Amino acid sequence: MPKLGLIAGNGDLPKAIAEEARKKGYEIFAVGLEPLAEKDLSTVVDEIKWINVGKLGDIISSLKRSGAKEAVMAGKVPKSLLYKSKITPDIRAIKLLFSLKDRSDDSILVALAKELKKEGIVLLNTTDFTDSLLTPEGVLTKKNPTESEWKDIAFGWTIAKEIGRLDIGQTVVIKNQAVMAIEAIEGTDEAVKRGGALAGSGAVIIKVSKPQQDMRFDVPVVGPETLRSMIAINARVLAVESGKSIMLKKEDLIKDAEKADITIVGVLDTPTY
Repeated sequence: MPKLGLIAGNGDLPKAIAEEARKKGYEIFAVGLEPLAEKDLSTVVDEIKWINVGKLGDIISSLKRSGAKEAVMAGKVPKSLLYKSKITPDIRAIKLLFSLKDRSDDSILVALAKELKKEGIVLLNTTDFTDSLLTPEGVLTKKNPTESEWKDIAFGWTIAKEIGRLDIGQTVVIKNQAVMAIEAIEGTDEAVKRGGALAGSGAVIIKVSKPQQDMRFDVPVVGPETLRSMIAINARVLAVESGKSIMLKKEDLIKDAEKADITIVGVLDTPTY
């Protein structure tokens, strides 16, 4: 049985990927990144080691000792941790950070993939284990976007793709074809709340993959937390790129969105309106 290393951050995605990988015949060795990974991850993997997110040397050596030749990253690791006192990078992490041309998400994650490869561990695409979780195309709720909301989706889509190209974020908050917020280091949920504070009710949330999206990491994810953030600001539409984003607990998400009078739509390509 092949062994898969799972580098697990925050949220439900690591558990979903572990379950899918086991269906594919993998034995799962997980590195639970503290203080991020959910403790119940241990119930869906074969073995787990808890390591502080800043201890890159320990993370890699644990994966090597496990015998895993392949690994996958799943779950959010907020870059804001670099600017807080919750983690203390070890020597290997410090060397990696100082080797970077900048501290964009892509620079950090590509460098991490190279470090793993040096040690004989190939980082696989997250989407290799999320076939059932990819966002489908089309309106997923009973209610369709209004004409005005479609205009906001089309307007915001180009902006979201551009901030993705610049490796700033993946999400924008739009109302009446004006930008209320763009996602940066704070993450999607906080960007939604910030945009909603300016927009009031009726905001449209657009989340896309980067034009240069590396499917090994940072694949766009929406789920119950996204919806809760939208409900808190009385947002009306969530538009997500189909085929290149992950939807957690999809059936529950759609049902709860309908209860909250929120429309969810999977968009395949740049919409025109």
